Amino acid sequence: MIPLLQPGLTRASLHDYRLGQILDALFAAQLNRVFGAIALNALEVYALSTPWLHQDTTTIILYGAYEEEARPDAGLVPPRPAYGHSKDGRDDLKQVLLSLGVSREGLPLRMGVRDGNTSDSTETPVAIEECLALGLDGVRGIVADSKAYGKRTLGLGLERQVGLSTLGPRTCAGRQELERWGQQQGAVPLLLEQPGRTRQEPPRRWHGQSVIRRVAVEYADGRQDMAELRLLVVHSSQLASQAAEASTAAQAQEAERVAEHLQRVEARWFACAADAEAAIAEYEGRGQGRRGRKPQPWRYHALRYRVEAVTQRQKRTQRGRPPKTELPQDTVRYRLRIGVEPHVPAADTQGWTVLATTVGAESCTEAERLQAYQEQHSSVEPGFRWIKNPAAISPVWLEKPERIAALAMLTVGGLLVYAVLQRQLRLYLRDHNQHVPGNKGPTATPTAAVVFALFAPVTLVQFVMDKRISLQVHGIQDHHRIICEAVGIDPAWYQGVATEQNSLPRTTPP
Repeated sequence: MIPLLQPGLTRASLHDYRLGQILDALFAAQLNRVFGAIALNALEVYALSTPWLHQDTTTIILYGAYEEEARPDAGLVPPRPAYGHSKDGRDDLKQVLLSLGVSREGLPLRMGVRDGNTSDSTETPVAIEECLALGLDGVRGIVADSKAYGKRTLGLGLERQVGLSTLGPRTCAGRQELERWGQQQGAVPLLLEQPGRTRQEPPRRWHGQSVIRRVAVEYADGRQDMAELRLLVVHSSQLASQAAEASTAAQAQEAERVAEHLQRVEARWFACAADAEAAIAEYEGRGQGRRGRKPQPWRYHALRYRVEAVTQRQKRTQRGRPPKTELPQDTVRYRLRIGVEPHVPAADTQGWTVLATTVGAESCTEAERLQAYQEQHSSVEPGFRWIKNPAAISPVWLEKPERIAALAMLTVGGLLVYAVLQRQLRLYLRDHNQHVPGNKGPTATPTAAVVFALFAPVTLVQFVMDKRISLQVHGIQDHHRIICEAVGIDPAWYQGVATEQNSLPRTTPP
């Protein structure tokens, strides 16, 4: 902190009103212009390549009573806190939407803060236009998850001739049809193969094949049409294994509920067969489902109901021994019997996905498109996790929407520094075949959070002796010097020896 405490800086310069004024001035300077200049400078200084831009969104929840304000007709428009679909599970709080475009190393290059009720389907086309406005060289396309799959997004990719790669939603009928098509093909070509994450884990393989299909798109003028797109049908061995494990665990949990259901249903008696049949219709969910979907009471088990007639001796209404001439009276009651059969999904039906892309086959292979989408999980998503924790913006109340957007930009700027530091250290450790302490032993791929934690024990001690100020560093070790050299920090700060200064002591010791 010593270099930040410039001469003449007083406590009055850092009061809360001053910080609010700084956020207002930052918003007035246009956040995208300021952040874009910082990001482009980082690309130039560190010679970073950007073959793919990864786009995603998250929500920032806000505390406090933010009133609905009239939107200005012109000028800078701040994001409006509003209720919407919270990705943090806090639908009771207002929020704003944070949109990020990052490089494959996780460096944020574009950001946007939108109204809290902004839909991803309308945000993605805007984000693509802003990514194109950066004017980056060598960009093959933009990668996004299934939220970006839509008519307008696909139409924009075709209009602007930008390579868009996105995952087809599970609810999409076209994806379901292509997954069935892939299951019928038998063996499909091998696209990628990677070793398992552990020694016991088998290698991870991705098989896939491209097909051409006509899908609905929408252009800027509102015109809708059918256009030919290249869809990559992929089978992942790792995804299939995860789906099988999840299915087995869910089936075991459902089996307990099925046993309780059997005990309850088979203990129920009916006066007539019609009542029993009506109960079967209720248990099988033949009624109207939710949102037009067919009811599905049980997902991992098939229950077959049948009506069983049971003849029972009817009780006499009179007490005492019955006369010999009285014949016994029988009555028929009805109950349900249930046969249970667990669903065992076929092994070849698990692990299928479909990638929709506007990238031409001549400019990018199927393996490159697949690998670019896989980098989505190691590029933009770790940044969101860092923003949520430990650099959480929320809970916070900033009084003005303009300050919310400015604070979000500063946080994304911190993410840029975080990502650059992590990248530079990993490259240095790889090139010099060195390691630093990690959470589970020595590692050559530490996160920036691990790096910060390593410096927590390092202390700069300042004390006064005979009217002379002495500085001494405590806790410095070899791996700290390695990190300093990797990221370009002057190691003179961490020499670990006393440094005397011939100056008078301060009136108030630090």
